[in-house]
Amino acid sequence: MPMALFQTAPKTVEEAAQYGPLDISPDQVLEMDEATWYAQVFRGEDVPQLTVRAVVMGMILGGLLAFTNLYIGLKTGWGLGIAITACILSFALWRLFLSLKLARSPMTILETNCMQSTASSAGYATGSAMVSAIPALLMLSVTADNPKGEHVSIIGVGVWTLLLAALGTLMAIPMKRNLINRDRLKFPSGTAAAVTLQALYSHGDQALKKARALLGGMAVGAVFPLLIELKVHVVETREGLIAGAAKIFDWLPSLGKFHGKDTVPSDWTLVMDSNPVMIAAGAIIGVRTSFWMVVGGLALAYGFGPAGLEDVWTTPAGVDITAVTAPYKAWKESGIWFGVPIMVTSGLLAFALQWRTIVRAFKGFGGGGTSEADALVRRTEVPGTWFLYGTIFFGAGICVAGEVWFHIPWYYGVIAIVMTFFLALVAARATGETDITPIGAMGKITQLTYGVLIPQSTTANLMTASITANCATSSADLLNDLKSGYLLGAHPRRQFVAQFMGIFIGTVAMVGGYYLLVPDATTLLGHDGVAPEFPAPAAQAWKAVAEIFKYGLENMHPTHRALMVWGGALGIILVLLEKFLPKVKQYLPSATGLGLGLILPFQYPFAMLLGAIIGWAWHTRNKQQSETYLVPIAAGLIAGISIMGVIVAVVNLGL
Repeated sequence: MPMALFQTAPKTVEEAAQYGPLDISPDQVLEMDEATWYAQVFRGEDVPQLTVRAVVMGMILGGLLAFTNLYIGLKTGWGLGIAITACILSFALWRLFLSLKLARSPMTILETNCMQSTASSAGYATGSAMVSAIPALLMLSVTADNPKGEHVSIIGVGVWTLLLAALGTLMAIPMKRNLINRDRLKFPSGTAAAVTLQALYSHGDQALKKARALLGGMAVGAVFPLLIELKVHVVETREGLIAGAAKIFDWLPSLGKFHGKDTVPSDWTLVMDSNPVMIAAGAIIGVRTSFWMVVGGLALAYGFGPAGLEDVWTTPAGVDITAVTAPYKAWKESGIWFGVPIMVTSGLLAFALQWRTIVRAFKGFGGGGTSEADALVRRTEVPGTWFLYGTIFFGAGICVAGEVWFHIPWYYGVIAIVMTFFLALVAARATGETDITPIGAMGKITQLTYGVLIPQSTTANLMTASITANCATSSADLLNDLKSGYLLGAHPRRQFVAQFMGIFIGTVAMVGGYYLLVPDATTLLGHDGVAPEFPAPAAQAWKAVAEIFKYGLENMHPTHRALMVWGGALGIILVLLEKFLPKVKQYLPSATGLGLGLILPFQYPFAMLLGAIIGWAWHTRNKQQSETYLVPIAAGLIAGISIMGVIVAVVNLGL
């Protein structure tokens, strides 16, 4: 008789109390083999886990937190894991519901884990294309006659996002037992989520302190979009109540002349951003990366940026152009050709140097075992038939959607899906070993492949790469969540269902939020000397690679070509230095930091460095206090700003 997947939630406090956390810590479970785990840890058949209330709460939180990753991804190109934030918020909100008599019983620890799987799927696994391929496609549609560009159909983007997230989640099915049960990879984010949940249910007072800090950060953060972005101040056009940036650096010297006049630092985007979202992000990311981002930005503003204003070249069409046409455009005209190669070559080389990881991924993939026939394993693991039939169904859907909306021949879609499975396998193992999912490197491999197969089609180049990036993200996210459940004794098949259900609300939130935040390309590229609200550095990098194949190197400014060579070489050198000088790695330039600093307006790296310094100072002064409050406050600020930012965007449409 087939197992009923959904379960009944505890009806009373006393019933819920029977399902407390295990006496075995997640650290102890990490060392257990599969047989020991089933004997001592697994309790997913008895403890309520996949309940309606857990899934609904996860979908609501995930839908809201999706805006956090969309907002910060369009600002920085990075995604932030939301599982721990969702755990803390859910725990606190459910405690509130209990105190208000809106809920009858507490959630079990496995219900909360199930909830964070749904929330994580909604808020993280669906967003990769929304901060990379889709905005890159919009920027490539810009012309002199249409500076705002042209969006792809929202229906097409929604269907594409849903199909990719579903396929990526399914691709993790055959990887799970090998990577988690047998190889026992740590998946640090998943382990951290399990440890957090264990602490929440064992030490409620400490958990509530973190929850209050997170909610306080959200409340403070929500104020800033109202002041900066809500268009209520009427001059000739509506403006926010306070300016988006302050010109606090204009007392410093500047280099270069523009239209015969000396420039000032603010012309090069050296301003102080009024929105603290990047300060909060910097507090989480740390000093090293943020510092080298600022170094990259200063190198552009005081180095090859001013030189580019005077660097004239005659195109094959006989038109004279400079390497930098205006100071505020330096980051997207010259900086991008130096910064992107740094990130591409460093990412690909760092990935290649993990060759042992790659070999282990493929050697272990087909590994079986006598326990394969065990009835309990068959009853609890996700069936292979789900992977087989799901891949056929959603893969076919991707090929059809690619033909209809992006004009990608179906056979190229098939090639991309086959490539994606193997690249996602490698990316998943890298995530399990290092907590870093090499999405950028994976996407670049597909971009380079299709740059050769269909060199003139930027759309095919971008959208096939988005298959790889999105599926790798979804696979890694599911495996992180399954690792958390594994450490807590959860039922993997039930957790998979919870994860899969989050895809649907996540698609609605991500796609809807993107079209609200990015009404046209000026939001991504800036206009009239104003820095873009969302510089989308990941999308800028994808766009740059696609343009190289479309237009050819002969149509690029010679300085830009030289910057590409030097940037590529520098990326390789930095990775090799880290490889062979590991003891001084913390003092070496960060390739990611330098690259991002060159392709972002300076106000964002500066704000991130400010946040990183605040976090470092707090940690130095009071380590225990900072470990308790720093991440919840920063995550709360980001969540509050992001969610209110989307609400303000909706309100502005009606003003």
